[in-house]
Amino acid sequence: MTLETGRRLPAFARSTARLVRRVVVFARRRAVAFNELWKHSLQFRVTVSTLALSSAVVFVLGMVLQNQITERLLDTKRTAAVAQTRAAAETAAGELVGLGSETDEALTNRLQNALKKIAITPTSQDAAGSAAGTFVPVLASGGNGQPGAKPPSSAGPFENVPPRLRQFVEADQMSFLEHTVPDDTGGGRTTYLIVGTPLSTVSTPLQLYLLFPLTTEQNTVSTVQNTLLVGGLVLLLLLAGITNLVTRQVVRPVRQAAAAAEQFAGGDLDQRLAVLGEDDLAKLAVSYNGMAASIQRQIRQLEEFGGLQRRFTSDVSHELRTPLTTVRMAADVLHASREQFPAGLARSTELLVDELDRFEALLGDLLEISRLDAGVEELAAEFIDVRPIATRAVEQVRVIAGNAGSSVELVLPEEEVIAEVDARRVERILRNLLANAVDHSEGKPVVLTVGANETAVAITVRDHGVGLRPGEADLVFNRFWRADPSRNRRTGGTGLGLAISQEDARLHGGELDAWGEPGNGACFRLVLPRQQDVPAGDPPLVLPPPDRFATEVPLGVIDVASAPEAIFAEREGIGQ
Repeated sequence: MTLETGRRLPAFARSTARLVRRVVVFARRRAVAFNELWKHSLQFRVTVSTLALSSAVVFVLGMVLQNQITERLLDTKRTAAVAQTRAAAETAAGELVGLGSETDEALTNRLQNALKKIAITPTSQDAAGSAAGTFVPVLASGGNGQPGAKPPSSAGPFENVPPRLRQFVEADQMSFLEHTVPDDTGGGRTTYLIVGTPLSTVSTPLQLYLLFPLTTEQNTVSTVQNTLLVGGLVLLLLLAGITNLVTRQVVRPVRQAAAAAEQFAGGDLDQRLAVLGEDDLAKLAVSYNGMAASIQRQIRQLEEFGGLQRRFTSDVSHELRTPLTTVRMAADVLHASREQFPAGLARSTELLVDELDRFEALLGDLLEISRLDAGVEELAAEFIDVRPIATRAVEQVRVIAGNAGSSVELVLPEEEVIAEVDARRVERILRNLLANAVDHSEGKPVVLTVGANETAVAITVRDHGVGLRPGEADLVFNRFWRADPSRNRRTGGTGLGLAISQEDARLHGGELDAWGEPGNGACFRLVLPRQQDVPAGDPPLVLPPPDRFATEVPLGVIDVASAPEAIFAEREGIGQ
């Protein structure tokens, strides 16, 4: 191999590899496109399925018809060939009467003359009246007692007779066989139906073979195959077209119904389906229109009821502000002079002030939730560090945490966590979460963790108290919902804190979710985007928390309740 040839081979291999890769990529893309079309198009699935099943049926029917036609042609050919062979045997026996001790040359001449006589014998007919067609006769003398051996004398193309047929005929059995032999020109092959019979009427053992070419039958079978193939393809195309048309008539109204339902779900409550005719699809359209009209009426009733409810809540809250202010002033005067009252009256004054505090907090929450429902709240967001917000929230619940016997730990990152948030709302969210965690911690530690990545800030509040039963994680944000109304609650909440917190999180473009297990505590996670116009993406802190089975607070945290001044101090070696 020359150097130039050696250089060409790697180039050819690379081009072949590129071609193979392109073919593979193209096949994968086609497969993906087919899979997507199969999953999303009912019309395509029905058409392809019908075409596949029809192809199987047409193939089976075609094979059955072809086999039946081929067998019928061959049976007819064999019957006529056997009858023709018997007639030719009688003719040959008459020409070879007296055959005895001739020399080989004389025997060959008599066999040649007998072949000529057979060739000009009128074509015999079978019971159905059809002729076997043209044939090539062969005469041969016996095989000297050795079946299949080369005869001493023969006339005609004896080499075309297969040995296995000669064995049966030389054993005095009339037999036939289909055999393919090369043409004399060497350009092709011809299949013959060869019928052999012994000539038992002469003294010398002789065998007669008639070679009937099956060219006509092969042409007939080929024509039948082509006809079945073309007819099957045309039938499949017609079936595919008919199936596609019929399926489209059914699928089109379904697609229209799906599009109308999607628009209806998107807020277009006036979307309806056109009713054409009185068939099943028309009944479906009538039913859908009735359902849509009923849903529209109910939605409007709910909107009107919700508006009335929000307006009632707002009006009542505002109206109660004035008498509450008056009662608050009187209660403050009594509370300031409680030392001059008897013990029972002084205690009643303290209870009055405490309940007024709760009532005022409830009114504030009602006003806040009514403004959120009305959509009049605005977000005063600015880029600030989130860590001081978390610190202030922990400081505000330190007293109630101490009264409950719980410690509050704060886990902060070393670097600043800058995000575009409304500090007042985020602090209110964290304060509500911490108060709720302390209320349910049963004296166990509460941990607030701040985490951040490039697009989001996450804050989790984890307690190790009673936890949440299955399904309660979605109910805790409902207004006035309580997991256990009979439980002694320490913080005296209004039942609106978590609902307001969730609305504040949504106002930021974030989310507030919860996790809990009975006896394993609960964890609330607040996720906020670092920029208001950038989605939060994947949160840096996960739910369930990694310490879901832990019963102790992990190392590396700061107990704000005992050492708040150490929040922003250097924390070298913590957790080591």
